[in-house]
Amino acid sequence: MKNFDSYIPSWFHDFVQWGNDLIWTQNLIFLLLLAGVFFTISSKVVQLRWLPEMFRVIFEKAETLEDGRKGISSFQAFAISAASRVGTGNIAGVATAIVLGGPGAVFWMWVIAFIGAASAFFEATLAQVYKVKDKEGGFRGGPAYYIERGLGQKWLGVVFAILITVTFAFVFNTVQSNTIAASLNEQYEFSNVITGIILAIITALVIFGGVRSIATVSSFIVPIMAIGYIILVGYILLMNVDQIWPMIQNIVKSAFGLHPAFGGAMGFAIMQGIKRGLFSNEAGMGSAANAAATAAVSHPVKQGLIQSLGVFFDTMIICSATAIMLLLYTDLQFGADAEQGVAVTQQALTTHVGEFGGIFLTVAVFMFAFSSIIGNYYYGQSNIEYLTKNKIVMFIFRILVIGMVFVGSVVQVQTVWDTADLFMGLMAIINIVALFGLATVVFEVTKDYRAQRKSKLNPVFKIENLSANFSNIEAWGDNPYKKETKEVEKTKQYQSSENDTKYEEPKKDTFENNNDESDHKDQ
Repeated sequence: MKNFDSYIPSWFHDFVQWGNDLIWTQNLIFLLLLAGVFFTISSKVVQLRWLPEMFRVIFEKAETLEDGRKGISSFQAFAISAASRVGTGNIAGVATAIVLGGPGAVFWMWVIAFIGAASAFFEATLAQVYKVKDKEGGFRGGPAYYIERGLGQKWLGVVFAILITVTFAFVFNTVQSNTIAASLNEQYEFSNVITGIILAIITALVIFGGVRSIATVSSFIVPIMAIGYIILVGYILLMNVDQIWPMIQNIVKSAFGLHPAFGGAMGFAIMQGIKRGLFSNEAGMGSAANAAATAAVSHPVKQGLIQSLGVFFDTMIICSATAIMLLLYTDLQFGADAEQGVAVTQQALTTHVGEFGGIFLTVAVFMFAFSSIIGNYYYGQSNIEYLTKNKIVMFIFRILVIGMVFVGSVVQVQTVWDTADLFMGLMAIINIVALFGLATVVFEVTKDYRAQRKSKLNPVFKIENLSANFSNIEAWGDNPYKKETKEVEKTKQYQSSENDTKYEEPKKDTFENNNDESDHKDQ
């Protein structure tokens, strides 16, 4: 591994370190917290208030596309984003955050996930509003698209498209393959080079299969491994039930520098928690918005809700599971000189449940990280298609992705993580600025959704019913899908009867308290 890492010039290491110091210590943490708090308050805590609605829409069937095929469903779009979210950040990233930032880093992960869920709602809703039709008859979109079409800043859209392509398809994929190689080497002393070659071959087989192949693989891998991982951690909790409350106290005290062992380390805990939390759940970074745009849904807000739910799923469940397992590990060491990454998690799990734990985590890491590789690739593909329609460029891009998967397997872990921190920081800054600029669009689209749900309708997005300027919208119109009920087309949106829509009213509508008549009048 050292031989491969030596090929990276020293100036690159210096540049990455300088960039991280500039972005993370002076700007981005404040911006992320400011954005999360603003979007949480302005949406009236959408991530909690509409939680039941999130579970309702996630299982809706996809709309039928113009060619008669079913589009990508809400759940499949959720799976694509989860494939990218649920990866090494949940296993290796959490371990690194705790080792370097102490138990308090977990608390700040929770904070950034909670407020970040509101940011995810905004970016995914915008991705749906400004999505475009792709060559396969489906849809694509994301920050590059809403920056150009919503803000009218094509140059900034191009900058973001380049950044996300490099960040996810190249840099983040090296993180994923690096963790897979480290896990196999730790458990079985398997050659990193051989791992890299195998990963590159499997990646090639999937990414040349197209978006539907990615959605199919993701929707199969992610739920199975996540459930297995949660069950295993649940067992560990039951075996250590007397340690749960002391562990929670330890997390909270350390988060605010009140724990004797971590006194004065509050700032470092915040930085590590937010950095690793952002890498894991991607809230506000703009990446998951690319997956949100692919869904064939009747209203943009539906994907906003689903991607908000995805942040909770990633951080509050999967990341917390890893944190619990680590903090119950009595031999856990802290500090820059302590062992970090997936090796720590592997040792902790083996201690808790024996040799089976190490084997299971090796399989889980492989599945999680590989699903992230193909999810990350899709984000890059979507933005390459934004930049150019040239098939040769796309082919070269795919070859480079495959090559970087191999490179990630054989370089040192610190180089990979530092580079990932820099690039995701740059992405987040541009995307959050765009979200602030387009917040009023989300307010109006959300108000439209709420009004329809209160009328017991299955919300359908009709741009003629909104006052905002949607002249740059391509995928939405009188009939964005082939099959839409004629009743909805003929009647006014808010005067339709329940029989005019495909929505069947549940026995008890849990959407929202009918006494809430504000409907964002203050926006």
